[in-house]
Amino acid sequence: MKWKPRNLRALANIVCGNDEYFHYRSSMYITEFFEDCDLEYEHDGSTRWMWVSERLEEVLAMPQPSQTVPPDAFIRVIQRVLDKAEADDDDPDRSKALEAINVVLAREGWQAFYDENKTAQLRHIATNRIAQVANPHRPLTPSELERREQLVSYVNKCSEDELIEEVLLPLFRQLGFHRITAAGHKDKALEYGKDMWMKFTLPTQHILYFGIQVKKGKLDASGKSTSNVAGIHNQITMMLGHEIFDPEISRRVLVDHAFIVAGGEITKQARNWIGTKLDATKRSQVMFMDRDDILNLFVVTNLPLPNGALPSPSSYDDLDDDIPF
Repeated sequence: MKWKPRNLRALANIVCGNDEYFHYRSSMYITEFFEDCDLEYEHDGSTRWMWVSERLEEVLAMPQPSQTVPPDAFIRVIQRVLDKAEADDDDPDRSKALEAINVVLAREGWQAFYDENKTAQLRHIATNRIAQVANPHRPLTPSELERREQLVSYVNKCSEDELIEEVLLPLFRQLGFHRITAAGHKDKALEYGKDMWMKFTLPTQHILYFGIQVKKGKLDASGKSTSNVAGIHNQITMMLGHEIFDPEISRRVLVDHAFIVAGGEITKQARNWIGTKLDATKRSQVMFMDRDDILNLFVVTNLPLPNGALPSPSSYDDLDDDIPF
């Protein structure tokens, strides 16, 4: 990422506390600020805003996961400078500080906001993507566990189409995939075993195409349920062997990888059964994503829950008529 010099200077002045609503930081506290951001920068006594501007430029030059996700260190800088603990009487909720920093961020295509945990986050304005690297294997916070339980109840009762539209589409968009198309909805011509297809742009600007086969329930390969997995195998084989039309480049392309996505568990037997039926080349193209993968990724990427997952007033027990008011 490369920012315009004037925007680097403006953000540096915010970090130094030269702007209203931000704590003033002398040389020692500037060093402490970067330590809090896990950056080993020590102020050398030179002009504060100029030195900070140079360090911010170095931070922005660090490797980034994608064009719409800045380096982790930069996200930590924004979170630190908007720390709610630094609120004062003139700006108790830090709304004025948020407004001030967003003037600078917007010029580079970003917007800061506070999430439900009162932690500052960054959003890419053009794609509406939240700038964070999702780690679905980390321990979930209590509020995240509560949201996960609400999502579990929704996935239990939703249809396959609702799983695609309300959960998978927003999830894959947030993860950086684009041109996401669902079969049977906007694109009636989609066929050959694909419920969805999408593309992902690598940092090298090369494009990978993904086909997705979605099943609402559990995928197993024992007893009668083997026929279900056999159907998935046939659809995956068709998916990998037929082209799709990409209207953005006006030509037909092959799917590079196939996702098998299930709203329930994908058992080890099912994975092994499909693996043994595919040749070595196609086996490397197939990826699995089951219920736990969907739930954890959806929660840690901080996506809004589907409407059906939110508790409604009618879901609460009626009050006892004998209770006096």
